Parts: sequence; C-alpha cells; structure tokens
Amino acid sequence: MISVAFGSSYLVVVGLKPIAAEFNWPRQIPSAGYAASMFGAGIGGILMGLWSDHRGMAGPALTGAVCLGLGLIAVSQSNSIVTFLGAQLLIVGLLGNGAMTSPLLTNVTHWFDRRMGMAIAIASCGQALAGAIWPPIFRYAMELHGWRDTMLAYGLFSMATLVPLALVLRRPSPRMLSGAVAAEKAARATETEQAEEPVLGLQPNTALALLCAAIVGCCVAMSMPLVHIVSFCSDLGFSAARGAEMLSLLLFSAFISRIAYGWLADRVGGLKTLLLGSSLQMLGLAFYVNTDSLQGLYLVSIFYGLGYGGVVPMYAIIIRELFPASQAGWRIGVIFLFGTLGMALGGYLGGVIFDWTATYRLAFLTGMGFNLCNLALVIFMVRRQGSHGGGAERMATVPA
Repeated sequence: MISVAFGSSYLVVVGLKPIAAEFNWPRQIPSAGYAASMFGAGIGGILMGLWSDHRGMAGPALTGAVCLGLGLIAVSQSNSIVTFLGAQLLIVGLLGNGAMTSPLLTNVTHWFDRRMGMAIAIASCGQALAGAIWPPIFRYAMELHGWRDTMLAYGLFSMATLVPLALVLRRPSPRMLSGAVAAEKAARATETEQAEEPVLGLQPNTALALLCAAIVGCCVAMSMPLVHIVSFCSDLGFSAARGAEMLSLLLFSAFISRIAYGWLADRVGGLKTLLLGSSLQMLGLAFYVNTDSLQGLYLVSIFYGLGYGGVVPMYAIIIRELFPASQAGWRIGVIFLFGTLGMALGGYLGGVIFDWTATYRLAFLTGMGFNLCNLALVIFMVRRQGSHGGGAERMATVPA
C-alpha cells in the first residue's frame, strides 16, 4: 500500500519541468505542490493515527485509498495555482497519503513486540520501492502522453489497487482485540507514572522536541536530491531519462539498505543507527556537489540511497524505545509531521535556490548545513543515552 500511495509524490518530481513549462511557472511552484502534499500528509497522519487508534486501520486506509485517487484526478485537471496546490494539500496529502505512512507504520508496532526494527523497516520499504519502480514509468508515460494523462491514469490505478488492499486491514490488530485492550488499560496506570519519567535525562516533551528538530534537519537535506535530481541531471546536459534512472537507482538502493538498518537497529538501538545513516547521507550530498559526470552521478546515487535509506524509519523505532507504548501513536504522528515539513521545506528550498542562482549546487550545500544541525542533535542524544540510559526499560514494559 505504501509503495502505491507514495508513488504519487514522484509524479510531481518527474513532471516538474513539464508542469512549470506548461503554465510558465518558476520551478518553485511545482516544487510547492510537492511541499503541499508532504505537509498535508503530515497533518493527516496525526488525524488518521488518532482514528486508527480508536477504530482500527480499515476506515482510515479505505478513506486514504479513495481520496488519493480522487486527488490525483483533480490535480490532473487543474488550471491554476490555487487548484493545483489545493488538491495536493487537501486531497492527495491530508486525506490521501495522510493515512498511508505514519498510521500504517504505527499499526505495524501493534503487531510486534520482538524484532520491531526489522518489521518497521520492511513495511517502510514501500517508500523506497515506490521510488525504484515509478519514476522510469512516469518519465516514459509523460513523454508519450503528457503529465496530465499520466497523473489521471495513476489516480485511477491507485484507487483500483488500494481499495481492495484497504479491505484486508479489516482484521483488528492484537491491540484492538478486547482482551488486549483490557490488558492495555490495566497497564495504563503504570505507564502514566512512566510518562513523566525523564527520557535521556530530559523531560519527555523536551526529548520529543529534539527528535522533531533532528528529523527536520535530515529531511530538508534528504528531499533536495529526491525532488530535483531529474532536473539537476537535465541541467548538466543529460537527458531526463538518465535522471529518472538515477532516481530509481537511488531509491532501489534505499530499499535494500532499509532492511539492513532494521537489522542493525534491533542490535544497537535506533539512535546509534540513525547517527550512522545521517552521517552517510551528508557524505552523499557532498559527493553530489562535486560530481558532474554521468558515471559519477550513477555511483553517487547508489551511495546516497544506501546511506539515507533507513533514516526515517529509525524515528518510529526510537519513539518505541524511549516512550511508553500508550504514547506511541500520537508521538510517531507528531514526529512524522515534522519529517514531512522538512521534506516539504527541502523540496521548496531547492526550487527557490535554483531560481535565484540557476544552479543546484548551492541548494545541496544548504542541505548539508541542515544535515550538520541534524548530526549535532543526534550526537547529543546518543551521548545522553550513554549517560542516562533509556530504551531497554521502556520496551520491557510493553505487553507481549
């Protein structure tokens, strides 16, 4: 479901230049469409997460499946900035993809009490798999039929695919079963006492704020190559087909590395794994700044995908390691909201900086600056974890 739903975001990525050319817009406008979709999905993730916590995942998933398709159809028929951005924000993002990322990953945590890192990594692979599959298909379809018909066809395809899959989720998770709910209520008093216990030696909401700031930093940096690599390659004199291939290769590498990151997180913890991924991501951005050959860009894309692939799922694992299980739903929703804000800001900033400077190199350098801020925060939290503990005792209280 995630691989089909998340594919919708790459329609704007691959079609950025044709969309801008048709309307005579600067590139920041279609970039803002991507940003609007990400922001809407972040807000929707909290709302859909609250709904799924109380009623199960079937209702939110079915709503997301229908609205995502309707939103793409609406965008394909848009003729103004207001309708283009509004449909991306409200229908594709808020009501569509809002149900397809953080609520689905949170739902996974309700089914596993061991090897949760691997489980979340496997589920989150849908994002990377979407990038590996869809950009070359979209590029080919847009060359033959244009961006409007491609987006219309994908909207119909997503509804036909996601609605039946949403019906599979009618089976309640163990947490939603009456016995499990009763056990959770019995344990809630203990978890309420734990809720005010220090996390990494800090107040719980202070620790959450640090994680929110960290995910903004890494996602701003992450989104710049993801949103602009096709246009970046085109500006260097290579065809859009080569750029779409690089994006596909980058995201297929992320698909592979995500499994490895999940395996590592189960052994050393989410924070240390996040530190590794953020470091490799910044190194990959540095390579993009200093590479302009076709072969070099292919190699950098592979390296970048392997580096950043497991970064975002680590935040869901960290929340489950550091906070009580009863708080996982809303805290994961909040942190993913800040992640989508970072993705939205990075995609938009890349377009703005290009419009100002006519080059993407300064945009990638800006991304490295955000990535450095992320690394500083993660290093601080890793050191606090070494000094104050955290994680193992929280997970020990989760009912099996």
